[in-house]
Amino acid sequence: MPGAGASFPIRLDIEHKVYRHRLRPVEAVRDFHVKIDEAETVCLIGPSGTGKTTILRILTGLDRDFEGRISPDPGSIRIGIVFQEPRLLPWRSVEDNVRLALPRARRSLPLDTLLADLGLAEWRRRYPGELSGGMARRVALARALAIEPTLLVLDEPFVSLDDRAATELRKVVFDVVTTRRLTVLMVTHNMREALMFADRLILLTARPASLLAEVRLREQRVARNAQWLDSMRADLASRYPLTVSL
Repeated sequence: MPGAGASFPIRLDIEHKVYRHRLRPVEAVRDFHVKIDEAETVCLIGPSGTGKTTILRILTGLDRDFEGRISPDPGSIRIGIVFQEPRLLPWRSVEDNVRLALPRARRSLPLDTLLADLGLAEWRRRYPGELSGGMARRVALARALAIEPTLLVLDEPFVSLDDRAATELRKVVFDVVTTRRLTVLMVTHNMREALMFADRLILLTARPASLLAEVRLREQRVARNAQWLDSMRADLASRYPLTVSL
């Protein structure tokens, strides 16, 4: 397991990221400079194929072939990751899938509270093949939370779920985020979702991804009701039409 914690803010300074294919190089990210504060939920938003996943891979230390710097080093940060697909081992129970995220010395620790918080207590001995898509995503979230992450990274965690399942899972996720005061970086294409839960939006240009704008929402002392969401989305779409759609 990585170190016990990280000094905030976490800083991403990516000067260039280039994929060097045989036919021609592809520049994925350029001049991207962002910081993430403690107990903040940040949403990364940009056109499809713009490089959002590349930024996540660099932040999490999965890709170190870039020009720039991540501070603190990703290897010193406890990062819990929830991918677009749950990636559960089908021959392991729900509880065993969660325990596999822990170092061997800690795999016997009780998980009762975590599983209860995510509505998984009654499913702990079931196998992935017995779960709905929404329940499988809860297991993936439990696996990410089991390590008590300094930073929780969500890569479109609600994609492909129907509206009801997505709504239920969003509530579960952000109830846990609020209760545990977690720091979150989430990639999403759902602008209403981002506006509902984010403290700050990071808007990206088309590839190569670079910072287009930061939209701070934490300071806005308004109820995030349907009228406010529609108004904010329309305003952002008028200002950044290539990144935010109606």
